[in-house]
Amino acid sequence: MSTELIEIEHTLDHSPDQVWGIISEPALYPRFADVVAAADRVGTANGGRRARYQVMFSVDGAKPVPDEVEILVRRPPEHLVLVSPHWAGGHLAIRLEAADHGRTLVRVTLSLPDGLTTGTVVTGMWVRRRVRRALAMVDHHLAGRAVTSSPSRIDQAARGQSLPTVARILIRAGVFALSRPDRSFRQLRALLRWGPTIVGGYLAAAGGAPGASAIIDERGELTFDEIDRRTTKLAHGLAGYGVRSGRRVAVMCRNHAGIVESAIACGKLGADVLLLNTGLSADQLAYSIAAHRPVALLADDEFAPLFHNLPISLPWISTWGSTDGFTDGAADAVDVDGLIQRSPDTRFHRPSQAGKLIVLTSGTTGAPRGARRPNPPGLSSAASILSRIPLRHRERMLVAAPIFHTWGLAAVQVGTAIQASLVLHRRFDPEAALAAIARHRCTSMFAVPIMLQRIMDLPAHVRDRYDTSSLRVVASSGSPLPESFPGAFMDAFGDILYNLYGSTEVSWASIADPADLRAAPTTAGRCPAGTRVGILDADGVPLPPGSIGSICVGNELLFEGYTNGTRNRMHDDLMVTGDRGYLDADGRLFVCGREDDMIVSGGENVFPQPVEELLTRLPEVEDAAVVVVPDQDYGHRFAAYVVLRPGAHLEAVDLRHYVRDHLERFSVPRDVFFVRRVPRNATGKVVKRLLVDQDSLG
Repeated sequence: MSTELIEIEHTLDHSPDQVWGIISEPALYPRFADVVAAADRVGTANGGRRARYQVMFSVDGAKPVPDEVEILVRRPPEHLVLVSPHWAGGHLAIRLEAADHGRTLVRVTLSLPDGLTTGTVVTGMWVRRRVRRALAMVDHHLAGRAVTSSPSRIDQAARGQSLPTVARILIRAGVFALSRPDRSFRQLRALLRWGPTIVGGYLAAAGGAPGASAIIDERGELTFDEIDRRTTKLAHGLAGYGVRSGRRVAVMCRNHAGIVESAIACGKLGADVLLLNTGLSADQLAYSIAAHRPVALLADDEFAPLFHNLPISLPWISTWGSTDGFTDGAADAVDVDGLIQRSPDTRFHRPSQAGKLIVLTSGTTGAPRGARRPNPPGLSSAASILSRIPLRHRERMLVAAPIFHTWGLAAVQVGTAIQASLVLHRRFDPEAALAAIARHRCTSMFAVPIMLQRIMDLPAHVRDRYDTSSLRVVASSGSPLPESFPGAFMDAFGDILYNLYGSTEVSWASIADPADLRAAPTTAGRCPAGTRVGILDADGVPLPPGSIGSICVGNELLFEGYTNGTRNRMHDDLMVTGDRGYLDADGRLFVCGREDDMIVSGGENVFPQPVEELLTRLPEVEDAAVVVVPDQDYGHRFAAYVVLRPGAHLEAVDLRHYVRDHLERFSVPRDVFFVRRVPRNATGKVVKRLLVDQDSLG
């Protein structure tokens, strides 16, 4: 096959040794060249000659093309040649020559098969422009120079959304669909009176589509009108317990109508709602109650054994009874349905102060903290998510993610804006979830990664029993997706996977759509409308292209602070997330790990997440967690906790050698413990305090 030879020369203001540090490592190319979406080293050659890389090329938004490249020539700091077995006659050669004033002349020679450049956007001129842009980004990086007019679309996200932009997104989603004038008037009146809160959303839906299905759970189906009437009565009943504007109510429910109705009823009274994690211990529950001092507790019966440390004066109202009656067997026990039955249905006026939702942080390393969530300032908040995730009006949405968590709560809030029908299960079961999708013809699903992994762990013949063709969107958040997971999931269910990166404090920062995940499976995606992400240093100064730094986020739903009076650091209007990461040349965000989890060894920043991902690729390993531990010689090193699959056998030395073959030596765990399980919370995050307390299998 004949080839086209393209030659480019470009001078950089840095020495050959400095330039070689980047040019010689193809894994860094995605940070500087937007055509390279991903480049991951494979095999055991540690970056030298014969090292191989799995590469994904993505040209101007076209479908990603997988390839494999190999280092054929590596002569520091002068000459690098890359070849590909799928690229007959093609190669990339880079030569560095010292120039005057300590600069470097970079000569790039690229031979491309004629068929690749004929009739496509990939012309010689196009290649030269891309190479020069990439080398300019390398120059900025080495100079420590932040690029204010970055080509990265994630940096160019607007500080806010214009009204036309919001309207266009909502119209596309069908939110402004035509309806009867009287119903349109009732919807508008509800939103003007109550605002875009959960109360306003459900009242607007009740005005526009009173008979439409709002919630489906194990007890049956409720329409928007039924929820409006029930929550009005429930609010009257709660008022008898001292619930009013400015006070707090604790809610400890699994996913069912009770948790949504509790939030709406409290909102009608102007009370704040403290959403309690269903995985709390008795001591953690007592701590959260003491810290927030609610006037009432609405909780499912199953959690009653945890209440023995709570104040006797705190009234408990059951939101979901057991089949044999109330757990404590009290004759005067009160439940939500009882309150509703004996309470009036008089309408409420909007309280002078709107109630807030308080979400607990994960508490994986200590006591959970309450984070005050702001009420959405308008429909622009819903439009932000809808700009990247194509949800539609009247979605039938399976909300598997726990609603007490920010992601499950986001599903309810976005679902409110689009008048979605929520399908709720109290406990997640992978096969039951597939059955629900098939039975209710669900069009979308909100889940956390561990749930999707459990679905994929089902045998293929079990998954095939259920018709999931109605699904258009599967939205995941809460913890990182394993590198190999997005492709496997989309091969099984279609290109419908979306991954959101955010936190309790910043709501959302970026969203990866199926095209992003096909091109770069570990990416956190791009900013939705109205959100900005900055990669900053400790002083809040923007870092140069390709640099790893503190991920900071700005949008209109940053949390208002913790209930203990503290708040995350701010740099202008950007909030520090506590994570570190970088932006690639195409504007995608990559999260490297928590600031607290990073160790500095040999002058390099090293994170545990790549080690975890590497260990879980082994067929013998079912699960793994890597944490930072003190080290007398190096300050900190990693310890790995590994769960083997039934019947599998590995030695600690095997795992250390495996990591050393693929990563730098400081990533090799100092200790390896084989354990029965890796304790995780409801969103799949590792609970480190429980991880280190368990016994090793030896």
